[in-house]
Formats: sequence, structure tokens, C-alpha cells
Amino acid sequence: MFDYKLLVALAAVVEQSGFDRAAQALGLSQSAVSQRIKLLEARLGQPVLLRAAPPQPTEVGRRLLNHVQQVRLLERDLQGQVPELDESRLPERLRIALNADSLSTWWAEAVAPFCTAHGVVLDHVLEDQAVGLKRMRAGEVAACVCAVERPLAGARSQFLGAMRYRALASPAFIARHLSGDPPTEALLRAPAIVFGPDDQLQHRYLASLGLSGAFSHHLCPSSEGFVRLLQSDLGWGLVPELQVRGELASGALVDVFRGNPIDVPLYWHHWRNGGELLAELTQQLTRSVRQWLVD
Repeated sequence: MFDYKLLVALAAVVEQSGFDRAAQALGLSQSAVSQRIKLLEARLGQPVLLRAAPPQPTEVGRRLLNHVQQVRLLERDLQGQVPELDESRLPERLRIALNADSLSTWWAEAVAPFCTAHGVVLDHVLEDQAVGLKRMRAGEVAACVCAVERPLAGARSQFLGAMRYRALASPAFIARHLSGDPPTEALLRAPAIVFGPDDQLQHRYLASLGLSGAFSHHLCPSSEGFVRLLQSDLGWGLVPELQVRGELASGALVDVFRGNPIDVPLYWHHWRNGGELLAELTQQLTRSVRQWLVD
């Protein structure tokens, strides 16, 4: 029989990225949280955490975290049927991993009706769309939005649509860096804007033009900051069309080359045993998201 106090401590350490913050979230001392983790490891006969900064779950730790995520969702369903079981009366929290571009464009409008109707609050975990599934695999989140179609064992994957990205820059940047002949090759010499180490969109765009090799780039892990850098003539980059409609209409940003967008498919992943709450969120997303994403 599981001692869920120990599993809750494990989840808190991973979700809060450390023992101190986990203790604050649970209303315990740091020593008490540490003792619960040690007791869990003693009962299992193996470690559940790698003492890194931040702490990372071991393989058995990930399995336990996955279990905790699903139990939380099932408990929420039961509390809805038997309200007396909910002693805390606190709103349900869902941890969801998604990419920054989705969060800065369509996500809020898509989930707002669901959160309002069900009294749910969300913990957003930002991760590049190419690797967001690792958060579910680690047991850190109940669901995720990512560009990978194949679901994890015990989970489901549903296609939401694709985000259309366009290669953009300011008119001044294009005049300075891309007015030569041939302009495509100048892209390898002109500085780009890249969101982070996992962002391969600029690489894909260059490959679509028959270009390969290293290129100079700024790193900017912020969707809003990314656009600001483009507007400040610092580089070119792939931006969601949804995010820059105003800048495109005003001419503040223009296409580097015409007719070469990149569509990034997005999939909604969630646990099969996620209960009614995740099922209803899935229905809400699939009903509404097509007004922002392309097929």
C-alpha cells in the first residue's frame, strides 16, 4: 500500500525544483520533506531522486510521479461526486507543458472557458515544442502540447492543428543584410534569432532553401523578446503568424522571402487514466483550437 504523503513530497520536490520550495508549498519544514524522501527510498530500496540542481527523478521516481499525476485527476473526479471528501476546498491545479509560442498566442483563449467552468487553476511549464513530451515522461505534468505525434505508453495523442511560422525581419535589416545577390546565401552570414538550443525552425527554413552549415544567431528564450529583437533590426527569425499580425499589417516586419512559411504540427498529449477533467479539457481544446491553427 502506498503512503501518499511520501509520494506527494516527491512530486512537490520535482514540481517546485527543490526541497526548500517544496517545503513551503506543503507547509512543512525542509527537514520533514527530506525525511519523507529518504523514507520512500528506504522502502523502495533505491533512490527516487538525483540530487542535482534542480533535483531530477530517477526511472522509478518518474514512474511514481506518473502515478501521482493520474491519482490526482481521479481524486478530483471523485471529489466532484462526493464533495465531502475534499477537505482543502482548494481549486484543482493542472500542470501542463507547452511551448512559449502557444502560450503567447492561442492558448489562453482556448482554455479560459474550461478553467472558468470547472474552477481549475493551471501550472504552466514552458518547454520547446520539439521536446515537451519529456515533461510527461518525467511525471512532472498531466498533459502537454508538443510537436511529437507518438504518445507515451498509457497516454493518448490528438492532433490539434499546425502553427504557421514565417521568416521575418525588419525592412532596415533586410536592406542592410539581404539586399545582395543571391540573397538566400546571405542568410548564412546575417545574424538570426533563435529561441533556444532546442529550436530548429531556423535550421529547417535554411534547409528548405538548400542552405546548410553554421550561422550566426542570438539566443532569446522569450516570445515577446524575440519579436522585439526583430523589430530592433538585430536579426531575422521564424515567428508565429498569429503573434505578429499587427506588425505585418503595419510593415514593421516583412517576409525575408515570399511564400516560404513553415507549419509546425501540434499534438495534445494526456494520460488515458486522467479522468473526466482531462477528457473535458481535451474536448474544449479540439472544439476551439481550429480557429487559430491551420489544418
